[in-house]
Formats: sequence, C-alpha cells, structure tokens
Amino acid sequence: MTEDELFESKPGVVSGALVFRGTRIPVDALFENLAAGLSLDEVLENFPGIGRERAEAAIMVAARGLHRHAA
Repeated sequence: MTEDELFESKPGVVSGALVFRGTRIPVDALFENLAAGLSLDEVLENFPGIGRERAEAAIMVAARGLHRHAA
C-alpha cells in the first residue's frame, strides 16, 4: 500500500490531521498507543476502523522513512 492509499488529510476532517483514508482516525493514534505500550492487537481493538493490513502497512511506511533518513 502506498502512503496515498493509506492516508489523507482534509481541512474539515479532524482539523486537517493526517488520518487513515476513509476514517476519522488520526495516524498519530496508532503510533501514540504503540508507544504507550499497547500491543497492535489492543490498538486494533480500540480502533477497529484501521484494520490490521493498514496498521501494518503504516508501520512499514514509517520504518522506510526512518531508513531513508538514516542512510
């Protein structure tokens, strides 16, 4: 999945925050919950609209971004 397939940002949706496409769930919610110690399964229980495939793809997008900055 590409970033454009995963995410969107619209001024009228959650104040323009980056959200999972087709939802009002901010991408930050995934990473903040993981950083707080929740497992991916727990995050998906709290935000079922994300879905495992998109959550895992978002994590991979973030990892690729870190890899690019480290190179």
